[in-house]
Amino acid sequence: MDRISEKTDSKFRFVLLAAHRAEQLIRGARPRVEVESPKISKVAMEELLADTVNWDYGPAPEAAAEEVVEEVASEPAEGEVH
Repeated sequence: MDRISEKTDSKFRFVLLAAHRAEQLIRGARPRVEVESPKISKVAMEELLADTVNWDYGPAPEAAAEEVVEEVASEPAEGEVH
């Protein structure tokens, strides 16, 4: 496969997404495209290329780190009594 989805920023991300989708297919998800190949990985890649699978990157790493810091800051310090 020489092409990747225009929505993915790298081949690495495309492979990760395809692997995740392939796992879903193995667990019983229905394919969203018709592919002649019996290989589940090929079906998953074709779904990504056809833009039939919704996904996003999730929160930015900085935002996720800020949430963790806020949670830790709101917890009582060790030995502190409320």
